Amino acid sequence: MIIEAAKAAFENVFAPRSRALLFKILGATLLILVGIWFGFQNVITGYFIPYADGFIPDLPGWLAWLSTVFVIFAAVGSALALALLISPITALLSGFFVDDIADDIEQKFYPNDPAGKAMPLGQSISQSLRFLVVVLLGNLLALFLLLIPGINLVAFFVVNGYLLGREYFEFAALRHHDPKETRRLRSRYSTQIFMAGLVIAGFLAVPILNFVTPFFAAGMMVHMHKMLMQKEARNMR
Repeated sequence: MIIEAAKAAFENVFAPRSRALLFKILGATLLILVGIWFGFQNVITGYFIPYADGFIPDLPGWLAWLSTVFVIFAAVGSALALALLISPITALLSGFFVDDIADDIEQKFYPNDPAGKAMPLGQSISQSLRFLVVVLLGNLLALFLLLIPGINLVAFFVVNGYLLGREYFEFAALRHHDPKETRRLRSRYSTQIFMAGLVIAGFLAVPILNFVTPFFAAGMMVHMHKMLMQKEARNMR
């Protein structure tokens, strides 16, 4: 079930409709990063470079030297920070489009099933922010755990597997059920959802591919939800 859902979701990530949305999101992400970069550079240029360049004659030489060193480290640090922000910003923007991905998958693979309901705007914003927090925490945790040998990979996959599995399954299930039924399903199939979350965490850990993690995760959990509902229907017969 999990492998089948992951395979179908991966193939759909590069389908024409998903690809068009992905290009829009990556373009918007790039614009946001460029804006952050120029804003940060303006702060440095306005407040630190004058000191580093000796524009103030009475400034001690050692302080001017420290200012120069700060500017260099700030530039390197800002570049690294922007690299780390790519995935969270992409996740935030993707959160506004995952319903489109879910609609596409349901129409393509499950045309005879009742269509899911898209989230209201307020809930969509809330869900996007939650996706952002999950991905951001996952990236920060990955950086921190790199310093702790022995548990780094295990902890990264366990924590992210639980968080990502929970968040994206709830997204898929809430399109068809109320919150109470969604919690029941999440509790009953917690093992399968966690295992699916581990697959998503593995996807998140791969550079470049992690940009499309929200699309992959949303698609995979739509398939997982549909498969679990089919299993429930069989058990009731």
